[in-house]
Amino acid sequence: MKRYFTIPAMLLVLHSGVSAQDDTTAVLRTGDIDEVLMSVSVNNPQLNALAMDTEAQSLMMKSENMLEDPSIEYSSFYSGGVSGQAGSELVVSQGFDFPTVYAARHKRNEYSRAALENGLENERRRILLDAKNLCIDIIMYRQIGELLDMQAEIADGLLGLYQQRLGTGDASALEVNKIKMELMSVATDVAANNAALDAACMSLSAMNGGREIVFEATDFPLVGTVADRQEAIDEYISSDASIIAAENAAEAARKEISINRQGWIPRLEVGYRRNTAIREAEHGFIVGCSVPIFSNHRKVAMAKAQSTSARNNLNYARLAAETEVKSLLNEMEQTRKAIEAYNEPLMRETLELLKKAVEGGEISLIDYFVEASGIYGNLRDCISLQNSWQKLAARLYKNRL
Repeated sequence: MKRYFTIPAMLLVLHSGVSAQDDTTAVLRTGDIDEVLMSVSVNNPQLNALAMDTEAQSLMMKSENMLEDPSIEYSSFYSGGVSGQAGSELVVSQGFDFPTVYAARHKRNEYSRAALENGLENERRRILLDAKNLCIDIIMYRQIGELLDMQAEIADGLLGLYQQRLGTGDASALEVNKIKMELMSVATDVAANNAALDAACMSLSAMNGGREIVFEATDFPLVGTVADRQEAIDEYISSDASIIAAENAAEAARKEISINRQGWIPRLEVGYRRNTAIREAEHGFIVGCSVPIFSNHRKVAMAKAQSTSARNNLNYARLAAETEVKSLLNEMEQTRKAIEAYNEPLMRETLELLKKAVEGGEISLIDYFVEASGIYGNLRDCISLQNSWQKLAARLYKNRL
């Protein structure tokens, strides 16, 4: 489902979220990635700052298309032979552009604000994609941790068995030491994996504005394969916020040409004048204009150049998005084939059979470790490939975030 936020709606969500979760000690415990992303979208400091900055720019554009401030001038005149003030002059005037100029600016500002909003939406999706990737990494580290725990448990059981055999003379000290070194290697891998897991969890909480998130999932989310390649490409391009922002920026630049073409129209000024001399007063009106002989020089040419640049940016954004989505689909297909080459149940069953074989004396301890090491490596590669595939899918469907 696609969700598009306008600036006021985005600000409402952010402000309501801040007031509702003002307690920084609150802990979110969940195994649902969508719940994590919802929390991050409310509490992320960078996203909050971007929303405020976008709103400020939007208000600035509105203020630039308002009437200028009225001008009020008062002058006193004194003359020899006259006691006190001999005369005075009061002038109240208001300058403004031709009405069509305000209309053109309003339309340009609408496109500019839309570009800002979609730029914010693009950043929101980028931030949520980073948060989702962290969740996917956390799941990977937990699965690797489960694999290492199984490896350590088997090695620990073998250590107890071979220590008994060492006591009866059925095993050598070299075999016992080999098992101990295996446990040392596993302990090192466990420490490194736990450090990576802790770092990912802390990064996720930091993205949530310092509010702790305990993401408890241990299995990757279910994501279907891409059934229609062209449909996926069309969806990616049509809903890409950066392209929509570039489209609106190009339209705003095109409207800027229209505004500058109207720059030759004189600015108007109307007002009221009151003059007094001794006891007599005169009233009148002011009507004037400012002829843009110099101020509009080459502005149309400049606006045309900026419009061409905006169109080029739009074309590049479309080309970049098309290239990216096709690359993602190709990479996903290759990764899927690599994952399908692994038979995880078979590998786990083989580990159990190897364990029974070495315990029963059917194979040597050295043979067991050679075979088991290869299987553990394949299992870790399989988990890593699943992690990569999940991240590729997250990028493909980032516009749904």
